[in-house]
Amino acid sequence: MCRKDIEGEAKGIVARCGDIPLYTGEEEEITAITGFRLVRGALCAMRRRELPSAEELCRGKKRIAVLENVVNPTNMGAIFRSAAALGMEAVILTSDCTDPLYRRSSRVSMGTVFQVPWTIMKCRNEEYPDILHGLGYKMAAMALKDNSVDIDDDRLNSEEKLAVIMGTEGEGLADHTIDACDYTVKIPMYNGVDSLNVAAASAVAFWQLGKKRK
Repeated sequence: MCRKDIEGEAKGIVARCGDIPLYTGEEEEITAITGFRLVRGALCAMRRRELPSAEELCRGKKRIAVLENVVNPTNMGAIFRSAAALGMEAVILTSDCTDPLYRRSSRVSMGTVFQVPWTIMKCRNEEYPDILHGLGYKMAAMALKDNSVDIDDDRLNSEEKLAVIMGTEGEGLADHTIDACDYTVKIPMYNGVDSLNVAAASAVAFWQLGKKRK
């Protein structure tokens, strides 16, 4: 931690450290340790806790997001920030997704990767729809298909438990995932634009589909 911040912006954090060792240094020293000049005065090292199972994570939750093979750390962080702000109670990742705790992801998320409950599905992508259906979720695949319904379709918000499924950058969701979902959902667009970046689409989807409240 930068010495100048101990009695400044980090004062509240220092007060909560208890018996946790706290090391201080000048800003130049900390920059040299990290190798980049984006430090906001404090660094920490943490042990990762064991991730919960999907069954544990989803217990009591009515609105969840599922990310299939999202590999860009910036997109991952932005999706988590939207999930926290717009009504998603948990996020489930497939095993090929980028790590939400990657530095870029956590920074773009503004720390919400530490706030929103999440886990990784330890199964093949073909298998997770059956798991979610078994947990009582209806699944809404965000995809452009001939049979897609508009995102404001009344049936979506009337579902008691809904999982919003979003796919990888570029290719989107796999066909077998879309086929396994209860709904295929599109965001109406104008001016010849046919799709949004997955992070932008997540904000629209979470705002509209996260409206089923407790």
